[in-house]
Order: sequence, then structure tokens, then C-alpha cells
Amino acid sequence: MKFLHIRQTSYSVISGLMLLLTAWGCGSSDSKTESASATSALKSAETKSATTAKKPIVLFYGNSLTAGYGVEPSQAFPALVGQKIDSAGLNFQVVNAGLSGETTAGGKSRISWVMRQPVAVFVLELGGNDGLRGIPLKSTRQNLQAIIDTVRLKSPQATIVLAGMQIPPNLGTDYTREFRGLFKELADKNKLVLIPFLLEGVGGIPKLNQPDGIHPTPAGHKIVAKTVWKVLQPVLQ
Repeated sequence: MKFLHIRQTSYSVISGLMLLLTAWGCGSSDSKTESASATSALKSAETKSATTAKKPIVLFYGNSLTAGYGVEPSQAFPALVGQKIDSAGLNFQVVNAGLSGETTAGGKSRISWVMRQPVAVFVLELGGNDGLRGIPLKSTRQNLQAIIDTVRLKSPQATIVLAGMQIPPNLGTDYTREFRGLFKELADKNKLVLIPFLLEGVGGIPKLNQPDGIHPTPAGHKIVAKTVWKVLQPVLQ
């Protein structure tokens, strides 16, 4: 098996997030490997469903955070959430469809392929790279909405969980504030389950990030998994 109330963010956290978002933008060098990994995971899920009693799928769809950049697949937070699901005795299968460097436009372009089979829960973690690149927020909203619409079309019964993100204020306070708010706006509009801030308690904390000071360590992923589990567990139960 292979992602939070928003608090006032300190300067150190903002700095860490700036580095993290930069890493997302630079993480595309591993995209082919992680795309192959995501493809393999999806094919594995399809094979298992054809040979065994099919378990409902919890699909994590995002960028380098979801893909587990720089850590073993088993250490990435989707896999850790999968372990929590098993420990709780819940009958779900976790699939990691994360891809480093992914933007909302990229996510929109591949969502139909990923949604070839129905899912029970869809965890959407995209938007950070858009914020880093200063992409107009109108486009980010439209792309995320298109992804949500496609999931609803392909799996009408699925519960969609949206993971919120924050960005540093280097693009101006208005852009930063609107970016942070768009996740709640989309969640309210579409009646989604919201994780207000995916990196709560991790962003900007050196000991919870890898030597590059950017990506979460295995310990950091454990905290992210707890944050996600707090929101996801009631959905699955």
C-alpha cells in the first residue's frame, strides 16, 4: 500500500514552506519514476480486484508530498495511513497516485486515466506548485474544480477529501491570502471534507525535514499521516 486547523504561521514555518514549494517545482526530475510507480500501484489494484474480493479504494492524488519524495514508499504518509486503516480493521485498499512536480493542470490532464476504476475515497492534494509559480488563482480553481467534477462523474459515490496548503508571502499578501482561502471555498462549494493545512506541525521544522530542509523525513511523514488520519478516520468509519 503505498496524504488541520489553520494557525498563524511563524516566519520559520513560512521559510520552510517556501523551500518546500520550491522543491515541488524542482521535483519533476523524478516524475517518470514516480509516474511508473503510480501506474504500477493502479495496475496492482486492478489485478487484485480481479483475483480476490475487491476492497474499496482510498486513492491519494497529489504531488511530491503524496508521492513520498526522498523516502521509501512505505514511509510516505499514504502508506502510513494504509497501516492505520489495517490496524483499525477497516476494509479498504490504499493506492498512491502521487507525482512529483505535479500542478493542478497536470492533475487535470491525467485524472480520467487514473479514474478508470471506481474509488470509495479520493484524497486530493494539489495546488502547491501553482502557488509557487504564481499561476493565476482562477486557473487553479478551475483545474481543481475540473478534477472534482471528473471524480464525481467517474465515481458518484466517492467521498472527496481536499488537502489545503499555504504558501509564503513572496507573491504578495493578497495572493497568499486568496490562495490559502481557495481550498475552503472549494470544499464549501462542493461539500468536500477538508484538511485545512496538510503540513501542520511539519513545515519549517528542521528535524522533521530531510537534509535539504525541504521534504519531510519519515518522522515528518508520520505527523502528516496523523493529521490526515484525524480527518479520514471518521469518513471511513
